[in-house]
Amino acid sequence: MASLSTTFILLLVTVSASVSAALSASVIEDLKSLKPPHDFNTTILKNCQHNPSLRYCSSSPMDLDEIFKSTIVASHLCNESKNPNCVESFPKIDLQNDPKMVPLYLSFNFFWKYCPLSILAIDLSNNSLRSNFPVDVLQCTQIQALDMSHNNLFGDVPIESFSPLTNLTLLNLSYNHFSESKISDIPFFKRFNSSSFLHSGLLLDGKKFRIKAVLLLVGFPIFVILMVCCLGWLCFRRPDFLPRMLRPKNRFTPAMLKAATNGFSKKSLMGKSESVDIYLGTLRDGADVRIEIYRGERHPTLIDECKILVQLCHKNLVNVLGWCNNRRLKAIVTEWMEGENLEMWLMGSNITPWSHRLRILMGVVEGMCYLEEWPEVGYDLRTSSILLSNNLEARISRFKIRDQSSSRNRKMYKFGVLLLEMLVNRRPEEEFERGEAGFIEYIRMHYPGNLQKVIDQKMELTQNTFDQAKQAIGLGLMCTDASSNQQVSLGQVFDIMSRAYQSCRVLASHNHERLHSERGKGHRRMQSR
Repeated sequence: MASLSTTFILLLVTVSASVSAALSASVIEDLKSLKPPHDFNTTILKNCQHNPSLRYCSSSPMDLDEIFKSTIVASHLCNESKNPNCVESFPKIDLQNDPKMVPLYLSFNFFWKYCPLSILAIDLSNNSLRSNFPVDVLQCTQIQALDMSHNNLFGDVPIESFSPLTNLTLLNLSYNHFSESKISDIPFFKRFNSSSFLHSGLLLDGKKFRIKAVLLLVGFPIFVILMVCCLGWLCFRRPDFLPRMLRPKNRFTPAMLKAATNGFSKKSLMGKSESVDIYLGTLRDGADVRIEIYRGERHPTLIDECKILVQLCHKNLVNVLGWCNNRRLKAIVTEWMEGENLEMWLMGSNITPWSHRLRILMGVVEGMCYLEEWPEVGYDLRTSSILLSNNLEARISRFKIRDQSSSRNRKMYKFGVLLLEMLVNRRPEEEFERGEAGFIEYIRMHYPGNLQKVIDQKMELTQNTFDQAKQAIGLGLMCTDASSNQQVSLGQVFDIMSRAYQSCRVLASHNHERLHSERGKGHRRMQSR
């Protein structure tokens, strides 16, 4: 080291001679076991008196072990530099092409802390170093040259740590992999030309910049086109993938219906006629729907009708959810009903009591009253078009917009036929030669005295319920009497059916209480025995 006393010089020569070979093998282990001689403190103090600028002189308190280890490493580097005056001075740390030793010396942070002032250049190039920037090296603030090129250094360059290096005139950080930053904008680094930072990531590479610019100019329009195509596909083919607020209301696409029916599979086909195929579909949100697909020529007012029907909302109407109006596919989508229709229910072998039939009729009447608010909406009252839920809630399912034949008298006539058909359980069009007219005439022949012959025995009527059924048949005949000048109104029908329904419920309640009372008495008699 510079200006060392003769005693200390001899000490370093002696120590360096004894550990030189060992340093090459395992410097770290040797440094751990080495301790400073007893007069080392005196030697250091004399050196500081002679040359106060030495770095360890400014440290307080002095760490003699670190200072001693630093002199050992300095001595070894002197020998490596092959400088005849290395004990007193070696101007350059040159570990170029010594990849095994460089990481070792970079780990001696105590050496860089007390870096000899005589060192003016550090060359650690071509060592394939793979680490962050060795910031401890920058503690040698007096250096004039620093070469870290041709390594694998990465991460950020410690820009602020370079500021104390006021004497630095030669810097080479080329051929590394630092994080990209425009280092030439930093005032300190403006003193160096671009050759100091070639292929280091610290300068914007013109070629890379051009590539990125081309990718941006080409890639961004392609990305926009793909996004537009994707949105177009969603909007026009699968709008059910869009957020609910962005979906077109009540409009279904062929792709949506195809997905809902598993490609219009045979398993999803529930019914088929000459002009309509009926499918059970499951929408993307999990809702089951009835899809009526119309083949051939469908009347051109389909969409206009659906725009009105989707506004209908009542518990006794089947809800129309929307439509599909495509050149290849025309369809109406309604909610799916799990139960059967009224015709199938009446034809079943199970007992179908009067109270259940009355509940169904009441639901039909309530649906008709709601549709009075929509005079442009006609409906078809047939046993096949009245759908039943699992709890026997009636739903009118067939509608026709602006049906000229759907006058109020005609609607009441159709309700009368439906009422009679439910009580008699006969098919007018199939069992009577004159259809509905023959069916009505058949009932008139037996009304009122011989109704036991025509009333459906599956109702199992009591005397009270028979009287109600008899009144209902009378109401049905009034509704179908075209010769009468005074046609029954829907309001009158509603009042009559409401009273009958309430009376039936009260009667059922009394029967239930009587049965419960009789069971209680029987239980008490059994206990008394």
